[in-house]
Amino acid sequence: MAVGARSGTEEPEEPAGRGESAPRAANSAQQPQAQSDRPHTGPPEQSDAAADEEASGSVTKGKKPRAFWKELPILIGIALLLALLIKTFLVQAFSIPSDSMQDTLQRGDRVLVDKLTPWFGAKPQRGEVVVFHDPGGWLNETPTPQPNPVQKVLSFIGLMPSAEEKDLIKRVIAVGGDTVECQGTGPVKVNGKALKEDSYVYPGATPCGDRPFGPIHIPKGRIWVMGDHRDDSLDSRYHQNLPGNGTVSEDEVVGRAFTIAWPINRWSTLPVPDTFDQPGINKAMGAAPAALGLAGAVPLVIWRRRRLTGERNPR
Repeated sequence: MAVGARSGTEEPEEPAGRGESAPRAANSAQQPQAQSDRPHTGPPEQSDAAADEEASGSVTKGKKPRAFWKELPILIGIALLLALLIKTFLVQAFSIPSDSMQDTLQRGDRVLVDKLTPWFGAKPQRGEVVVFHDPGGWLNETPTPQPNPVQKVLSFIGLMPSAEEKDLIKRVIAVGGDTVECQGTGPVKVNGKALKEDSYVYPGATPCGDRPFGPIHIPKGRIWVMGDHRDDSLDSRYHQNLPGNGTVSEDEVVGRAFTIAWPINRWSTLPVPDTFDQPGINKAMGAAPAALGLAGAVPLVIWRRRRLTGERNPR
């Protein structure tokens, strides 16, 4: 009996007569082809696209993030531009240099001034605390501080109150069309109505201070301003010999101070005192619209009466 030797890659021949040997061999030969026909899922962490790119050797690597120190100048530039835009059009900080607005404002307080609403036509109103440019001659005796270059840059972009600009801060007492006066020890009267100023005038100071005035008629487009510390404020009372007779043009107003931002322990808003909302204070200005309305209504009534008469008496 002879045994034929075969290579190790081939399976030994099955004895003839077993019916399953042929189908099993056929299935064994077809199995690799069947596996290649199945959709490739791959491992969970690798997609088909990634597998194809890896196979072709063309896997693209993500860009390396830019170093922070390279982005820092861009961020600073954007921040400075935003600060400049905010200072120019929205809000600006101002420092209180004197005691003229005590006790409402203390020397060294930082206030935020609304510069947005004037762009939409808002005008200064009675009782508001406003910042305005020197109308001319108000600050001649006040020395102007000389800031260093860093302070100049920070002031320009609005990150620090300006020290060079000649600005003042006072409370609006009367506006265009009003009549204001203060006789003896007061009170201050606007359009004949006495103001109750206990909530904001410095304790112990009289409403007129040592400068009684008026009655003064405020021209249209101008305002009359006074400090809350009536004994320590060179306001409209002291500049009646200058052009404008102590009044300030609305065009000189930077904006309304609406909050104390610094120091933190003095944070508060600056609302309009209730005394400026009392009935009758707007009587002088409110009469004009009423008169105009009446003047416009009279011709309309006459025209309507004539029309009704004509319909009743046809020709």
